[in-house]
Amino acid sequence: MAMRVLKFVDDHPDPSPGFNAVVARLRERMERVRQLGVAQVGGRSEEHVATTRKRKLRREMRRTHLDHLTSVAMAASVDDPELIQRFTFPRNATTYRAFQAVASDFAAEAESRKELLLKHGLSEEVLSGLKVSLDEFETMVEKGAAGRLAHVAATAELNTIGEEVVQIVKIMNGLIRVRNAHQEQVLAAWVSASGVAASPRPDATADTGTTTPSAEVRPAV
Repeated sequence: MAMRVLKFVDDHPDPSPGFNAVVARLRERMERVRQLGVAQVGGRSEEHVATTRKRKLRREMRRTHLDHLTSVAMAASVDDPELIQRFTFPRNATTYRAFQAVASDFAAEAESRKELLLKHGLSEEVLSGLKVSLDEFETMVEKGAAGRLAHVAATAELNTIGEEVVQIVKIMNGLIRVRNAHQEQVLAAWVSASGVAASPRPDATADTGTTTPSAEVRPAV
């Protein structure tokens, strides 16, 4: 709607200083919208990339590093029965942070029991690989959080600007209607430009009882 209004203003210039000040404000707000759009898309993309990588890392660690440690711990339990419990992955560790905590505990425990575990087949390469993967996992957690924060903040500001834009158009409406009171085509163009799409709503059908989405254009002013 704002872009249509700016196109209308370009097609129907007005010399009024007050009107042009409002138009300048609208242009400034739309430039901010452009910047926020970039931040919003970038944040979502960053979060998506981080989530995809976290999922892959978690799967790889479960199938290789952690599985190896669990198998070695079972073998070493003949010397230390408590090892089985210390290297059993809890079923309720379903979130990324919970997984990270458990995997970190596995790595720390393996390091502290390294001498015993080496006797039963512990691979130092697997253990060091787990630490590297955990470092990358932490980086992806932070990256995903930053991306989410960026797009959430951008979305919130975009919503605020949307309200400002509607208010600006309402201010413009009075002058445009007064100056073009006898120019029906210009007024019709203004009404079309300043209309906003209403949210889709269910439209019940009389014969089937099903609903189909419909939308309408309503004036912003």
